[in-house]
Amino acid sequence: MGLDFTGLTTRIVSDRQLDLPGSVLAIGAFDGVHRGHQALINATVTEARERGLPSVLWTFDPLPKVFFGRAKALIPLRQRLALMASLGSDWIVVAPFTAQYAARPALDFLADLARINPQRIHIGEDFRFGARQSGDLALLARHFPVTPAPTITCSEGERISSTRIRALCATGRAEAAAPLLRAPHMFGSPGILPLTEDLRFNEDHHD
Repeated sequence: MGLDFTGLTTRIVSDRQLDLPGSVLAIGAFDGVHRGHQALINATVTEARERGLPSVLWTFDPLPKVFFGRAKALIPLRQRLALMASLGSDWIVVAPFTAQYAARPALDFLADLARINPQRIHIGEDFRFGARQSGDLALLARHFPVTPAPTITCSEGERISSTRIRALCATGRAEAAAPLLRAPHMFGSPGILPLTEDLRFNEDHHD
């Protein structure tokens, strides 16, 4: 892999397929890829390009809330990946969220991240990881440099979140949710992966 990390092609891999000497990383469910997610991803991609490092977005399938039956996904995985890729990251890691994955100790997740050597992690303050959600930002920050995501609010002054969007849709206010989901600069068909290479099912691939 060369040193020109421009996001012109986004490669999609599983959590067992990627090793990097350095990266700038964003972690999250990215359900709906709403404006808060977009700000987080944009900050990650911008810093990565400034530092000459690959940008990596780390997400999960199914989403943890979906796996535990607490919510339905706002959009299908393919659409989620398409929207994430349209924001210009070099890599998207999709970790298969299974019962075995959910039961792993928090330190196992930290070991996964260590394989891509993140020089900075951009992440939401409420992110939890590991069995029984035992890992939090404080634990993550003891191992890697961490920047919490900024709070992005809607015109009513409320924090934009997947939970809020889901609640708006559930109460018949989809028109109020729409501006929270897509920023004006988003482009392309949400069902088409723009300039991507999906390597998740290529077991021989290991950068």
